[in-house]
Amino acid sequence: MIGLGLSALALAVGGFALDRRADWCEARAEATYPPTGRFIDVDGQSVHVHIEGEGPDLVLIHGASGNTRDFTFGFARRMSRHFRVLIFDRPGLGWSARPSNRFGGAWNTRAESPREQARFLQSAADQLGLSNPVVLGHSYGGAVALAWALERPETTAALVVLSGASNPWPGRLGPLYPVMASALGGALLVPLLTAFEPQERIEATTAEIFAPDPVPPGYTRHVGASLTLRRESLRANARQVNSLRPHVVEMSRAYPSLSLPVEIVHGTADTVVPLTVHAEPLARQIPNAVLTRLDGIGHMPHHIVPDEVEEAVLRAATRASVLA
Repeated sequence: MIGLGLSALALAVGGFALDRRADWCEARAEATYPPTGRFIDVDGQSVHVHIEGEGPDLVLIHGASGNTRDFTFGFARRMSRHFRVLIFDRPGLGWSARPSNRFGGAWNTRAESPREQARFLQSAADQLGLSNPVVLGHSYGGAVALAWALERPETTAALVVLSGASNPWPGRLGPLYPVMASALGGALLVPLLTAFEPQERIEATTAEIFAPDPVPPGYTRHVGASLTLRRESLRANARQVNSLRPHVVEMSRAYPSLSLPVEIVHGTADTVVPLTVHAEPLARQIPNAVLTRLDGIGHMPHHIVPDEVEEAVLRAATRASVLA
């Protein structure tokens, strides 16, 4: 009995120390990467939005494990020459809260669907006087952008799906996603990643996302990956990604109903969200879709070939008569 008691005490002390280490890492991340925009209250939960420029509205929605800083690295400044650019942190990531927090904390394994995320961001956008926007979504954000258009087909000017996840894929995700998405994994594994994920691993993961293209100098330092390593962000991200497939199955049935201008931009060398699984089927599913294949480009075209992505956005806006 004494041995069992000492073991329990050791586990409790170890867990306390792990939590304090994770607390410190999260506080350092938040101090290093503070919010760059403003907060909008949506039913008691905050949405973080970064705004640049003037003109017609362009909404930018980031991908998995991301935040507004992916776009503020350079692409937002470029697009602010033509638009009022609104970049939202998706629910649970960056500085935005999760609308599902009211359902419970760390043990809640519920995830926000792309449609729920779109509605949450639209409620924030309404408070900013958003009008007939062009909406661009990258990677997972592509699914949210498609959901945005499905939710508001009459008041969305045009859509740009950039390296977007839009259709069901064969096989399974990597093993970490279902583990971190579970209640047990969220409670045990996630704090370890928050407390001890080495910088070398962050840089290696970033390189895998950009491959075969190089990571632009200064990107890793700017984007603030440590914000995603906060415990609640890791859990939210894992649960959203792990639950995405059935949602795109459901949404894909409605894609043919979209009549707005749609530009699809995708690298042929993208192994994160493969072109043949997502972009090519999507181009067949949406009547007014135009697919631009970027030969030899990976998953991050807005950083590697931003001219081509800018041109696609301008085409979408022109087709929608948002720009002359």
